[in-house]
Amino acid sequence: MYFGEAGSKVVVKQETGFYGGHKMRSLTKMCRVSSAVVAVGLVLVLISGSEVFGGRRAGSERKLEMEKVSYDGWPNCIKLSNGQVELIATTDIGPRIMRFGFVGGQNLLNEYKDQIGKTGGKEWRIYGGHRLWHAPEDIVRTYSLDNSPIKYKWSGTTLTLTQKVEPETGIVKEMEITLDEKYNHVRVLHRLTNMNLWEIEASCWAMSVMAQGGRLILPQEPFGPHPEFLLPARPLVLWSYTDMADPRWTWGTKYIQLKQDPKNAKKQKAGILNKVGWGAYYLNGELFVKQYPYIPGATYPDMGCNTETFTNDEMLEFETLGPLVKIPDGSKIEHVEDWHLFKVKVGESESDIDKNVLPLVKKAKDLTFKF
Repeated sequence: MYFGEAGSKVVVKQETGFYGGHKMRSLTKMCRVSSAVVAVGLVLVLISGSEVFGGRRAGSERKLEMEKVSYDGWPNCIKLSNGQVELIATTDIGPRIMRFGFVGGQNLLNEYKDQIGKTGGKEWRIYGGHRLWHAPEDIVRTYSLDNSPIKYKWSGTTLTLTQKVEPETGIVKEMEITLDEKYNHVRVLHRLTNMNLWEIEASCWAMSVMAQGGRLILPQEPFGPHPEFLLPARPLVLWSYTDMADPRWTWGTKYIQLKQDPKNAKKQKAGILNKVGWGAYYLNGELFVKQYPYIPGATYPDMGCNTETFTNDEMLEFETLGPLVKIPDGSKIEHVEDWHLFKVKVGESESDIDKNVLPLVKKAKDLTFKF
């Protein structure tokens, strides 16, 4: 982290980073807190010639709509739609995105039917959907309740969801959600703000609870022959309950795949450092692609993971993590995911993934950098 001098001067340190396999600028941004300038963490900024985190672009063919709706028993929800895809976030709890999919189609995110519509109480609920945590995982800090109403703000292009200060942690969780008017593309910015009077260390942890019956696809690092490549490519991290022989896993040459099986309650988890910067979840002819940054030299949680997955008989979690950094009091860190949704048939063979997924990943990267 980099610190500027007190006063009105703002210092920006430029570094090199990678996003979805592309080399680009990564900025460590600075902000002023109590008349001093302090680092706010590692933030990936996309430079395109239009506004960085949203904004209407000339030539859009679809109309972005925001509507207040009731959903799954929660009366105060916000629906964003561009006529092709839609997402729904509730403000009765959260911050949570509870639905993402094609208009009138399946929800790619899981919903816990025995928990939907509930609020309040003193027990943590998974609910389903997409949520923001802070890593590393701790039974007290990480499972801070999000059962209360949150604030929202609509700018005309971006929906901001803001939780109250967590009493257990002194952290404020926030999401900024920007739906592309023209394409099946959503940008979700995750933010943690340290409201304590002391420094803390944490990582933004974005958790998508995926619907049952699908398959996660994660790319392996590109092959490098021996002896030209002598050093390790990246970490593969296992938990104490990970069983690599579980039939839901496929440890392939080019891809790691994990199936969600509603008939298999055995818990599985693994993590990797994903330098390629994408992953996908396939379900019933639809492909959900996530893109997210890898920042060389950064320290990531859990022995160096920026990608993790967990599954049981109820769901599969597709998780991405930002760098683990020290956050001064009053400062914040951010982590960006770009979501894309496609209709395509994808078999389990690596040749089929090469043929049907990789072209869509390239298309997603191109759309992300034009956004």
